[in-house]
Amino acid sequence: MKKPRAAEVELELGFSAAPVPASREWKRLRDAAKSCQACPLWRNATCTVFGEGPVHARVMLVGEQPGDQEDRAGKPFVGPAGHLLDRALAEAGLQREELYVTNAVKHFKWTSQGKRRLHAKPNAREMAACRPWLAAEVEAIEPELIVCLGATAAQQVIDKSVRVTASRGKRMASAWGTTALVTVHPSSLLRHHGSGDPEAEFEAFVADLRKISRL
Repeated sequence: MKKPRAAEVELELGFSAAPVPASREWKRLRDAAKSCQACPLWRNATCTVFGEGPVHARVMLVGEQPGDQEDRAGKPFVGPAGHLLDRALAEAGLQREELYVTNAVKHFKWTSQGKRRLHAKPNAREMAACRPWLAAEVEAIEPELIVCLGATAAQQVIDKSVRVTASRGKRMASAWGTTALVTVHPSSLLRHHGSGDPEAEFEAFVADLRKISRL
């Protein structure tokens, strides 16, 4: 596998380098990420939400960023989208306990609406600042397949030009040489606005996940 340059940072965007250690021992990476202040997102987040799962898992799932419940719990995919992901994985014949699950951005970006904290999309600076952590995770886990859940993940893992609608379900090469598969983020299935069939959309997501075993 092509080795990612985890310390590479786009300094022209105006942020400090993430404190990624030279070690690729997973616990050291997780502990170091707790003190990351490479972009402003840490100020309003409760904690850094690092990935979790078996070290050297064959499959890595990458989402966008932690949500409200993930930020409070310090674990990825434990909120509504995580529950939907667990259901879809089960229907696809996969066990989450065998997968490594993480996010492209490690801090929760949000705006307030009364007492609610609403998800806000990470910008290019925040994504680039966090990318060294994702690169380090890829190098530490050495997965055979990276599953990109949504556009933000796909753009971090593959290329900034990737669009889910055009690349969904296709086998592609990640920036690190690992095979990648693009599908929707489970949160998109929760934001149903009356167009399309929710059950059909869920079944399409499950069909994408079934490709993991074949790939």
